Amino acid sequence: MIANFFESGHAADLVLAVLAAEAIWLKLRGWTLGKIIGLVGPAVFIVLALRAALVGADWEWVAVLLALSFPLHLMDLKARLSQI
Repeated sequence: MIANFFESGHAADLVLAVLAAEAIWLKLRGWTLGKIIGLVGPAVFIVLALRAALVGADWEWVAVLLALSFPLHLMDLKARLSQI
């Protein structure tokens, strides 16, 4: 049962749902959309890459999803460093 939960990608779906709830909570607390995307966006792409790997997608999909997380991470890093 647990193995199927992971093999089907539903474990990653659960993490994505938690990330969506976090994004909504942050928006309700007054965060801007840019800050939310910078914070949650990289995690979303990394979890999507995990999901792709779990369901047996080609390695290219995993690589593209991981690569897409990097610009968002840099955006978040730049915003955080400018606050120092």
